[in-house]
Amino acid sequence: MDTKFSVAVHILILISESPTSINSEQMAESVGTNASYIRKILALLKKATIVDGHRGISGYSLIVAPEQLTLLQVYQAVTEEHKLHLLDIHQNPNDRCIVGHHIKPVLTDMFVDIEEGFARSLAGKTLADCIAVIRKRM
Repeated sequence: MDTKFSVAVHILILISESPTSINSEQMAESVGTNASYIRKILALLKKATIVDGHRGISGYSLIVAPEQLTLLQVYQAVTEEHKLHLLDIHQNPNDRCIVGHHIKPVLTDMFVDIEEGFARSLAGKTLADCIAVIRKRM
């Protein structure tokens, strides 16, 4: 499973809540990964106009306020297709079998409903919501 989404949320919270400018090495230490991976995630977030950072200047800043930044926007920024796709159907069901013949359309419809529900859930949560939960847990 890909962890880009959770890493992106992690570093966005760090950027938002740090009292001083924070660089990719500091973020990597918090995330528990290497700075080059963090920079790859930051590049995706920058391309999606969620963060800003300049070459030669240490640190990043949020372009979108945490209250306005939905988790769906973050998810779409760091996924390759920019479209929510969680579930796949196996390739070669046997068409001569009654189940094999019908499984693709049955699962396709169900999977679309599930993915649409997941997207609605992500759209209903913001970075500020994540920050609030962290503050509550402290």
